[in-house]
Amino acid sequence: MQDSGAEGGGGRELVSPHDWRARIETRLANTRPRHAMEDWLTPGLSLQESRALRAYFPTAPIPAAVLVPLIEREDELTVLLTQRASQLKNHAGQISFPGGRIEPEDAGPREAALREAHEEIGLEARFVSVVGFLADHILLTGFRVTPVVGFVRPGFDLLLDRGEVEDTFEVPLSHVFEPANHRSRRRQFGAMPGEVQVWDIEYDGHNIWGATAGMLLNLYRLCVTDDVATVRELAGLRDE
Repeated sequence: MQDSGAEGGGGRELVSPHDWRARIETRLANTRPRHAMEDWLTPGLSLQESRALRAYFPTAPIPAAVLVPLIEREDELTVLLTQRASQLKNHAGQISFPGGRIEPEDAGPREAALREAHEEIGLEARFVSVVGFLADHILLTGFRVTPVVGFVRPGFDLLLDRGEVEDTFEVPLSHVFEPANHRSRRRQFGAMPGEVQVWDIEYDGHNIWGATAGMLLNLYRLCVTDDVATVRELAGLRDE
């Protein structure tokens, strides 16, 4: 894979931090959850790269959803992230978005993401304006995750479920979207042949990696690309 900064084709210089909201709203307009296997993305990888790994995907992944909370601070957008509790079975101690399994009582990924955000960190749905969906991301731990992107107006209070979440913090979206902050490395995944390129984003002593970093990088690529096909691959858009 190319360096993530190269994929924007220079487009990132045209977008100031104050314009990210409009760009995100435009790119995610009319998106809907789509769950077909041919659309699944491996976090941080392109659709073509993800399809090359399809044989190693879990055969019956568990449907899940995460909320990608973009906080509307006075100066710029920030991303609200959680540090998972160390005793959890899956992804213990990792930096993540609030989210979890889609339960039978959930109407869909949107409702599941909002419910989980409220249960995990006390974020009330009335503060969140959902703007759209990224394509499903497949995790080798057995989950198929729908990222639900929402803008969060200030004024909320957080109440953490300490059994699930150890801490929360915010990262400026401009930091996440700066290619100089995208550190690449190669990692072996299970029975996959060879190594796969993955990305880390460091901020204020936190290392954002794995699925969370991959989803953030795909959101970045969605915002900086001008290629219509790439937009459709990264977002929840269907050919009608």
